[in-house]
Amino acid sequence: MQEKYDITGMSCAACSSRVEKSVAALTGIEEVSVNLLKNSMVVTYDENTLNSGQIIDSVVKAGYGASVQTASKEGTAASAPPVDTAKKDYEVMKRRVIWSFLFTIPLFYISMGHMLHWPLPGILLGTENAGIYALTQFILVIPVAIINSKYYRMGFKTLLHRSPNMDSLIALGSGASILYGVYALYKIVFGLGHGDLAMVSQFSHDLYFEGAGTILTLITLGKTFEARAKGKTSEAINKLLNLAPKTATVIRDDVEQIVPVEELVIGDVLAVKAGESIPVDGTLLSGHGSVDESAITGESIPIDKQKTDKVIGATINKSGYFTMRADKVGDDTALAQIIRLVDEATSSKAPIAQLADKVAGVFVPIVIGIAILSAVVWLFTGATFEFALSIGISVLVVSCPCALGLATPTAIMVGTGRGAANGILIKSAESLETAHSIDTVVLDKTGTITEGKPAVTDIICREGVKEEDLLRIAYSLEKLSEHPLAQAVFTYAQNKNAIALPVTDFTQIPGGGIKGTLEQATCIAGNRKYMESEGVWDSSFESSYEALAEEGKTPLLFAKNGQLLGMIAVADVVKASSQQAILELKNLGIEVVMLTGDHKKTAEAIKRQVGVDRVIAEVLPQDKEREIRTLQENGKKVAMVGDGINDAPALVRADVGIAIGAGTDVAMESADIVLMKSDLLDVPTAIELSKATIKNIKENLFWAFFYNVIGIPVAAGCYYAAFGLKMSPMIAALAMSFSSVFVVSNALRLRFFKPKRPVGPQINQPIKETQTKESKGDEQTMKKEIKIEGMMCQHCVKHVTTALTGVAGVTDVNVNLDANNAIVNAGPDVTDDILKAAITEAGYEVTGITSC
Repeated sequence: MQEKYDITGMSCAACSSRVEKSVAALTGIEEVSVNLLKNSMVVTYDENTLNSGQIIDSVVKAGYGASVQTASKEGTAASAPPVDTAKKDYEVMKRRVIWSFLFTIPLFYISMGHMLHWPLPGILLGTENAGIYALTQFILVIPVAIINSKYYRMGFKTLLHRSPNMDSLIALGSGASILYGVYALYKIVFGLGHGDLAMVSQFSHDLYFEGAGTILTLITLGKTFEARAKGKTSEAINKLLNLAPKTATVIRDDVEQIVPVEELVIGDVLAVKAGESIPVDGTLLSGHGSVDESAITGESIPIDKQKTDKVIGATINKSGYFTMRADKVGDDTALAQIIRLVDEATSSKAPIAQLADKVAGVFVPIVIGIAILSAVVWLFTGATFEFALSIGISVLVVSCPCALGLATPTAIMVGTGRGAANGILIKSAESLETAHSIDTVVLDKTGTITEGKPAVTDIICREGVKEEDLLRIAYSLEKLSEHPLAQAVFTYAQNKNAIALPVTDFTQIPGGGIKGTLEQATCIAGNRKYMESEGVWDSSFESSYEALAEEGKTPLLFAKNGQLLGMIAVADVVKASSQQAILELKNLGIEVVMLTGDHKKTAEAIKRQVGVDRVIAEVLPQDKEREIRTLQENGKKVAMVGDGINDAPALVRADVGIAIGAGTDVAMESADIVLMKSDLLDVPTAIELSKATIKNIKENLFWAFFYNVIGIPVAAGCYYAAFGLKMSPMIAALAMSFSSVFVVSNALRLRFFKPKRPVGPQINQPIKETQTKESKGDEQTMKKEIKIEGMMCQHCVKHVTTALTGVAGVTDVNVNLDANNAIVNAGPDVTDDILKAAITEAGYEVTGITSC
């Protein structure tokens, strides 16, 4: 039997590990997985020997809370997303940190003001006012301790259950400071009452209330950022749910009526109009439509649907009208299965144990033992109680988790900030940590390797037919068409300044093409099947047609008065930076795999273009997720790069999910890293950044422990007898502060991180020749930027590159499709007019030329 539980009280990887171990120790447990992110636990057990009550008891005994998750009414896998809980946690943490700062700032100012000569009221200055000075700090630190009392509750609770975590370190460190501060406060009052000003002066410097307040506030600030990240991650499933249509138009008794999707049953007849989302999975009964299935299959080009064709829920009918039979509803639809996969993948992903939390289980007991042992030994040697207590407190304060706690988050904060500067949004510390060990990158094709939208790639004309004549007819017809491929032709023709002719008797043939009369001539456009049915197919186009299809392109045929004029090929073109990005990943020793829902022919064509190691085509979302799982089972560390909703399960299942910024919200929410510039070159950059950040974290942890290793023996008084060397709690706090400053300063070095390669597309340049020469031999050249209008695809880039390369004296041509420009090195004899003429002759417009 398998059950899901909500777990409360977990704050770090040590907590989730403790819960998992406690439950796993029960007789009858077959499998247990605790998810720190979702605060949940999935348990598979033998119900004949164990029950849920015993499982809950084991969690409670470990120091945490547990309850069985209640099933939703619909019974769907993701109908009760954790997003509301995560948002609630974030709001609580935000209030805590605001109120903590409200009291900590004046506390810090008052405590440090007299040392730094800041202006303070006279009532807080001087030995005679030491009681007021100490009491004021005590009054200010109490609210901070109360606001953050959870650290004490959980820290001491886990300590009592012999499973200390980071909360235990925080509780001991800040608690020791407050207790010693209270002791010092009593000493000050005692000194003032007995006229012992020396005692008053001594203990006025032994107040550590500001240290306790600062520790609690800074840790809470970090926890607030963590809660916010959890809330963002949890929204992925919520957005998947919102993708599904809320209502459907059902035909009952020949009457159309709008009903909630939940009321649909198998066999219902539904009506779907142009622009509407298809409510559930089903089969077309009548009519036709052009359906955009990119949300589910990843295919960017809409599919023509006719009678008996299958349609998928949550896809969009771009044009046409049809009726359909509901075949799958509720949990059985393709979208519901994707939601279930995302939820399961999120639940099964093991939390990455943080080094600091791993060490805490050993470090804390040792520190406590050293502190107690030191105090006891000094008491037995005849030292005063104050001296022994001072030794014990110094040991706890010098081993305060401040530096240990800052070691990872500061490096993560700077690293993620540096990533953002490079257009790489890193959503979690876990993903940044895992990325450095990635050895396999899986790429989705549509929108990741390719642009994700169709564009004109080739124009082939019959002998004797001019390109502008073919384009004029194509423009005139496609301008009136609703088909999505028509938009690619329409846009291309517009940029070529084609002239649209008036069309009469315009007709759309579902699944075939379009027909109309232009200048008293009958013109048709469409696929090969339609042309053959009209008797206008010409076998002389056979080889060109097959070649284009072999390259994964869609040839659109155009005929006039029964004679085939030519073909315009449309395809989802490869992004400018894809080839270089894949080469860079290979240079890092990473295997590159392409997964796509497209046909094998299209996938193989893309493989040849970009050079991936292997390709898997015609896969459904479940297959993508399964392929990721298979790679992981073979010992691979896998990063998945995608942009569509259909990629969400694979993004979550992967060790690191990377989403393209121009993709869907669901893909970005499901991913761990988002490439905001949608540039595939940022994938190797993110891996390099991960390596640099992890190195920095290890350095920080080393130095945090180094201070403790040096400081604890001194604080324990090991060198007092021989050298008179003793560390007071003040010096201990100072040492702890220095360790924090050192850790933060080291983390700030990450601000200077730069990728080893240029970030951004390198278009049509030989990959190995990435540097631009400023001179060639003794001949001086000038770098120039040429602004170009009219480039639409990689063929345009190729034409411009060929035109510029053909100009004598021009070297190192770099054409950028995204920036609509070209950077060249031009010799002294190459004028702007020569460059402009070469590009104009190629069919493009120059809008400006400047020297770089």
